[in-house]
Order: sequence, then C-alpha cells, then structure tokens
Amino acid sequence: MHALDKYSALIEQEIGSIDFPVSPANLYDPLRYFMTLGGKRMRPILTLMGTELFGSDRAEAVHAAVAVEVFHNFTLIHDDIMDEAPLRRNKETVHTKWNQNIAILSGDVLFVKAYQLLAMQRGEHLPALLDIFNRTAIEVCEGQQMDMDFESRNDVSIPEYVEMIRLKTSVLLGCALEMGAIIANASKEDRHLLYEFGQHIGIAFQIQDDILDLYADPDKFGKQVGGDVISNKKTLLNLKAMELANGEQKSQLERLSTERDAVMKVAHTKKIYSEIGAKESCEAEMQEHYNFAMQALTQIPLPEENKKPLIALADYLMVRNS
Repeated sequence: MHALDKYSALIEQEIGSIDFPVSPANLYDPLRYFMTLGGKRMRPILTLMGTELFGSDRAEAVHAAVAVEVFHNFTLIHDDIMDEAPLRRNKETVHTKWNQNIAILSGDVLFVKAYQLLAMQRGEHLPALLDIFNRTAIEVCEGQQMDMDFESRNDVSIPEYVEMIRLKTSVLLGCALEMGAIIANASKEDRHLLYEFGQHIGIAFQIQDDILDLYADPDKFGKQVGGDVISNKKTLLNLKAMELANGEQKSQLERLSTERDAVMKVAHTKKIYSEIGAKESCEAEMQEHYNFAMQALTQIPLPEENKKPLIALADYLMVRNS
C-alpha cells in the first residue's frame, strides 16, 4: 500500500536511530536483529494517522509512535517464548537464535526503551499518554494470560475468546490511535471514538490472522501455516467449527487433536472446517467488527477527507494475505 510509505519511512528512520549499546552483546545484538526484521509497522502508523486526523503534523507524534512499536516488539519476543514459536516474520525468533534467557532479558530492555521514547513527548501531553499506555500494557498482559489459560480449558466460549483478542491485540491499536489524538489536542469524546475504531479494527484484524494461520500462502505468511491447528490452539476458527459441527464432525476434530502427523492433522482439519463453513462464519464476524469500527469513525465530526487514510488502511488490513 504505497500511501503508507510516507509514514513507514518516518518510522523506519526513527527506529534506525535507536542507539543500542555494543556491550553486553548478548543483550543488545538480539534487539538490533529483531527491530530490523520489519513488519507492517501498523501500530506506529496509526499513531501518526491519529495525529494527522485532527490536523496536526505527524512528526509531532513520532516518539509516541515508535514507543508503541517498541512495546509491541517487546510483547512479540515474549509471546514467541511462551508459544515456543520457531519463526517470526519468516526469520528465527530471538529465543531460537540465541536462547530463552537472553530473549527474556532483551525483551525487558525493549519494555524500558518504550518508556524512554514516550517520555520524549511534550510535557503537557505526557500524563494522558502515560495513562492510556500503562492501562494498555496491563490489558495486553491480561489478554496473554487469558490466551494461555485457554490452552488447558475445553469450555472456552466465543465471547470469552473475543474478549481475549480485544485485550491481547486490539487495545494496542486503539491506544496507538488515541495517543495520536491526544498529541493533536482532540476532545475526549473524539479520542474515545477513535479508540473504538481502533479496537474494533483490531478485533477484525486478529480474526483475519486466525483465518490466515490456516489459509494463507505459506510463501507470504512468514510463520508456519497451520501452526494453531498443530498446537491445538483456541482460535475463532476452532471455536466456530466446534459450535457448528455435527456429532460426527466433532468426534473427528477431537480425534485429530491427538494426531501426531502434523501434515495430516492440518489437511484433515482444514477439510472438516470447509465442510462446516467455519471460515465463512469467522469472516462474517470479522465484517461485523469492521462495521462497528466504521460507525465509530463516522461519528467523529471531521471532514471525510481527513478520514480517508484510516479507511484505506482498514480496508488494506481486511484484504491482506500475509
């Protein structure tokens, strides 16, 4: 999406200027490695867009934007450890390339670095920025704990799952946008509406991620396709399938949960999901949250021209294939 290039260039420039010390190498080399793996930089771009939406220069929000991205990368390093994930963005994860202890400690440094960057924003905005940033950081941890708790439960409901992804993923998108709005001196009402836009786009984004985990092109996805199925992870696809399946299909899915042949497990699960219509049901829920997001954005009393970049980004995220 070429319209994002102007935002991405500014973010990459600022990330490239982060000065990690040389020593100890096993603490800082993993951070230099991980921060240059790329990614969509969606969250910091949203912060810049949130500032521009209300007529301010995106450069005013650059420190907050990079703080959001650094925090996000901290969570990814730790999530990869907990998920025992071998790949991130088609490259080795930090704990795989180094080891688990190094990954934990390097991630901790990124968490502190996020606060250092946020503290570089103008003083009058800092209390409000810290308030939403701190709340969001705690919510993200709550969401991750819920996700881990779900691994040992067989009674997870779809509303519980949606609440988990709201906390683990979407609140950070809402936070990123609202931080931009704070820097642009938007009203509390408009800040709340923009947060709601980000929150619902975030839920839709995560549902799309659940779908892509099984249906994406392996060459473009950057992670192991079918990884959620292999690890028996609770996803919306899985929960929808169990809700919609008949008795025989449920029995087949339960038997597949103990299948040791990963290729067979993924192929047969995908076949049953297709018979049930699980993917289509997830897509319908994804569309519902997209619609909620658009309704919130519509209520912000600004010219439609101001909102076009956010609408374009939301549309881009909903049709991605990786």
